[in-house]
Amino acid sequence: MGKERITAFEDAILAIIMTILVLELNKPDQVTWHGLWLLHDSFFAYAISFFWIGLMWVSHHNNWHHVKVINMQTVYLTIVLLFFASLFPYTTSLVSDNFDNATAQVLYGLIVIIISLLNVALFLNLGKINPEATFKLLYTASNRVVLIDLGIKVIGLILALTIFPPAMLYSIFIASLTIGIGFA
Repeated sequence: MGKERITAFEDAILAIIMTILVLELNKPDQVTWHGLWLLHDSFFAYAISFFWIGLMWVSHHNNWHHVKVINMQTVYLTIVLLFFASLFPYTTSLVSDNFDNATAQVLYGLIVIIISLLNVALFLNLGKINPEATFKLLYTASNRVVLIDLGIKVIGLILALTIFPPAMLYSIFIASLTIGIGFA
């Protein structure tokens, strides 16, 4: 299998996931500014999920240009990554409907952390089989940005479990900004 098939498959799945996210948005009881404001937690969860997946897609798009060869491990890692990514609409809707619920936030955060770790594993694999490739900032093994990103998410997870459930969503927002600044 060539890289074109796996990237096309990934593009399609991520586009579907991002579309389903918007379909899961709650509608206000009354279509007024106040009614829309009452859904601000839902819109925040949607925006974080949409832009986080978008950031992952941009990163993959930029890095796949450097890939010449893939192996079955690449295919399997991509499929597992997409499996967890496909849970985004579900976990986002849980967080939207239960913003202050620790279980909903922690489940959402675990999905994000698992996908983050799978991204690292995927690009370590690609780096091993494409030694001439120079992957951009995010997926180099010794990269501080990756450690900071994961550290922020783990702190958010701990805070969500112990004292402030929405800390998980906020930590993903902060981590996304960190990655965005790291790419600048």
